[in-house]
Amino acid sequence: MTNSSTPTLKVEFELSESDLAFFRDRLDKAREDRADLDEGRITAGVADMITKALAANPPEFVKTRLRQLGPLVGMLDDAEWKLEGEDRERVLNALAYFVDPDDLIPDSTPGIGYIDDAIMIELVAAGLAPELEAYAEFVAHREDLKAPDSAPKPPLEEVRKVMQDRMRRRRGRAKAGGLWAHSTVIRHYF
Repeated sequence: MTNSSTPTLKVEFELSESDLAFFRDRLDKAREDRADLDEGRITAGVADMITKALAANPPEFVKTRLRQLGPLVGMLDDAEWKLEGEDRERVLNALAYFVDPDDLIPDSTPGIGYIDDAIMIELVAAGLAPELEAYAEFVAHREDLKAPDSAPKPPLEEVRKVMQDRMRRRRGRAKAGGLWAHSTVIRHYF
């Protein structure tokens, strides 16, 4: 919570098509470099980056974006979510960028080392919005199943299938220029 006497500054910027192309190139490089990384190294590397970034006490806007990586790693590690095939590859490819501490702005650069990560997280979260939304609904349903009440609820496996099918449909619509397409061009990249 901000004290009313503490001044705040809101910074907004718009990424042009050439800016987005620059970041897509960075994602491409991370995807190519991913050939040397197995899934365990990617998820461990992302967890390590988050821990180091939070320990560096970055600005709040960076912390907020760092927390968005948790569900992406979570959906890979969640045995009940069972993310497989192309769906799993999309998430791993997106996370590969965050494994390299010497990315666009080296993470060790005091004060600004995680700003590029915050921008990339925003773009990745936008591109993987169908995955993030489906997983959040799945996790919420799993929690609902634990709640003691008499209302019948569909089994978790059934909900997983429905959520993953919905995720793929939404992704397809985004690629076709429908749902979510207006929010950012990065969706077409994933």
